[in-house]
Amino acid sequence: MKRRTAFQWLGAASTLLLTLGPHELARGATIVAVRMWPAKDYTRITIESDAELSAVPFFVADPPRLAVDIEGIELVSALRDLIGHVRADDPNVAGVRVGQNAPNVVRIVIDLKRPITPQVFQLAPVAAYQHRLVMDLYPTEARDPLEELIAQRLRELDQAKPAPRADDPLGDLIAQLPSEPATQTPRPASAPSPAQRPETYATDPSAPAPREPARPTFTAKQRPGAPTTGGRVDRLIVVALDPGHGGEDPGAIGPGGTREKDVVLAIARLLRERINRTQVNGHTMRAFLTRDGDYFVPLHVRVNKARRVEADLFVSIHADAFYTPRPQGASVYALSQRGATSAAARWIADKENAADLVGGVNMRTRDTELQRTLLDMSTTAQINDSLKLASVMLTEIGRVGRLHKPQVEQAGFAVLRAPDIPSILVETAFISNPDEERRLRDPRFQADMADALLRGIVSYFSQNPPLARSRAL
Repeated sequence: MKRRTAFQWLGAASTLLLTLGPHELARGATIVAVRMWPAKDYTRITIESDAELSAVPFFVADPPRLAVDIEGIELVSALRDLIGHVRADDPNVAGVRVGQNAPNVVRIVIDLKRPITPQVFQLAPVAAYQHRLVMDLYPTEARDPLEELIAQRLRELDQAKPAPRADDPLGDLIAQLPSEPATQTPRPASAPSPAQRPETYATDPSAPAPREPARPTFTAKQRPGAPTTGGRVDRLIVVALDPGHGGEDPGAIGPGGTREKDVVLAIARLLRERINRTQVNGHTMRAFLTRDGDYFVPLHVRVNKARRVEADLFVSIHADAFYTPRPQGASVYALSQRGATSAAARWIADKENAADLVGGVNMRTRDTELQRTLLDMSTTAQINDSLKLASVMLTEIGRVGRLHKPQVEQAGFAVLRAPDIPSILVETAFISNPDEERRLRDPRFQADMADALLRGIVSYFSQNPPLARSRAL
């Protein structure tokens, strides 16, 4: 009986759709804007208003749909605009219907493509935003990003095997063996950008050789029966790339209107391409992006994503800003547990840590995640490894542009708190500086920055072989 009643009120809503003209105004609260941010991880729908909205959500599982009754308003054109925000490639939302369900009550019905766990919550005014009603639509069955990386690698290995001749039994046996990748010396820093071919780097001869364990140790990235190289399991080296901000949070905005979230995503995607065609000491590298589109990811979720893929490194990419246009140059930061190394580093960390407020975090779920994070505080060893990575990264970045300061800075960045992953934050340039804003928009500078970041990653692994830090299941 309950299920039938739910369908009845959903069906009744469909008869009241889009009946009012654009001149009607909301009563009590004015709708300022509606926005939709589709992504594989989740889809966010935001309704911004000049006063807090009273919303009552209802969810029907079969077929999946979410309905939200917004009380105290009448149907207006801004709400009808939500229908046009639905994209065909949205992996979660099939369509949106809006109707005047009752006097002073507008009903929004969101038809879903798959089972969803919804979160509906309010955000108080912050920065340029007024009151926001947020509907986050999370897939009930979350994808496993590490399994996706492994599957991608196995497909590549299958495609690389030569096809045996029908009359060649020896060829059949050879085709079942993994190929031994070639090894070459790293390119000098002044060399041109790599071509579209796998790049292989050998260990620096002056660096200590990796210690081979007496017995093979497997992680989720080193499965028994997986392809081997020279008798060793082909260890997948994963680098987590974290393009800052996204979605509701644009990051810093330059004097010419350039948004930080756009340029750092462009650089991260270029770096991913380079990492995915690079090998270090015969081991395949793979990049994982904490966001691969224009949507918001909370700071603690960025850390958790990197841990889920068992990342060997975490590189957060940003574009700095200051309240005057004079500062310029790139910077590299690592975590500090004992205060910031400078007032500027503390100011930058406070600004980046405020991203959750602008982007919009469901405080009920955030509090639970923060409690878990406090049980996993970063270790001294992680900070020491992060400083090594930051040092080589600063050297390489200095080859393609000006440095804001010649040394690595430290502060309490929330996004660098993975206790078992060397983590750094790179401010590629000052987007608040007009000259550097133009550079950040330049595809050539973006490519040069991606090259420098790749060289820093390779240099770090040359001195700190990942096999020496292998983690057993």
